[in-house]
Amino acid sequence: MNVELEDLFATALTSGIQRDELHNVSKIDKQTKAKLIEKPVDYRYISIIVCLTSFLFIVGQPMEAYTSPIQYMVDTFADRVYSSESSCLLQHSAVTIELSRPVEKCSICRGINEVPIVHNMTKEYFMKHHAYTGVPVLIKNGTGNWTALRIFGYRYFKILYAKLKAIDDFDELGCQFFPYKTNIRNLRQLFTMSKARAKMEKDQWYVGWSNCIPRVQSILRKHYQRPAFLPDDSESSSLDWVFMGGSGHGAMMHIDSVDRPSWQAMVKGKKTWFLEPPPECELECSKHLNATMEPGDILVVDTNKWFHSTYIHPGNISVTIGSEYD
Repeated sequence: MNVELEDLFATALTSGIQRDELHNVSKIDKQTKAKLIEKPVDYRYISIIVCLTSFLFIVGQPMEAYTSPIQYMVDTFADRVYSSESSCLLQHSAVTIELSRPVEKCSICRGINEVPIVHNMTKEYFMKHHAYTGVPVLIKNGTGNWTALRIFGYRYFKILYAKLKAIDDFDELGCQFFPYKTNIRNLRQLFTMSKARAKMEKDQWYVGWSNCIPRVQSILRKHYQRPAFLPDDSESSSLDWVFMGGSGHGAMMHIDSVDRPSWQAMVKGKKTWFLEPPPECELECSKHLNATMEPGDILVVDTNKWFHSTYIHPGNISVTIGSEYD
């Protein structure tokens, strides 16, 4: 017992406190410490946290596309948590994009009850009403005489990527691939599927990927050009996107996290877009808009501002080309 404690003990005794009482205080103190140290772990609380965290990561990832629960969890982990192909510790998901997006000005949707449709779009009209206002627009016959409308399709893409031996490069460069509601996880699986599945005889699939390999870009871009109505001083993205698949739901309702507004051109098939304003604008704007694209049409929409989903109509395979501009 050190000097300070001895003095405190002696003072307590001279104040009339009995030794037994001091001994009991010491016992209570030891018992309190023991309870703090030996406090049981609340496994129920931990289970709730784990389940909630798992839900936040896998939300938006459809399970019905998978026959194996293990494969579902592995792919979900790679898509939502960690992927060796990405430099990010955690992957972006629909939840994190929504939580981190800026609050929008409702001028993008105020007073709009339907997506405007324009024939013979000019640069001046586009610049004034749509280029940077956030107001979407469907341009009829906006592609002009693109040869992509008669050339692009599943077989064409399969032969092109095989001929250029580009699938390995696609994986090595970390090009993006969106499986949507399918179990097709990459471009290799897409172009090695059976003929029956490629013809949509077994099931309906829908995927998207970035055209990020230069030698593939140079060939594909011979068959489509930058839309003529875009402002002369705007720069187009170095990446283009291809979306392809059969009848049914395409992309589920979501919002993007990209740098700039987007345009998307219908090459084959028929596709309807469903647009919803951000939640902060629901009291000022129409809650639901839609626009149906046919071959030759171009839809311009800022997918960073508008929540959107797509539906592919029955009939010919759907093929669209898209990109961004600033």
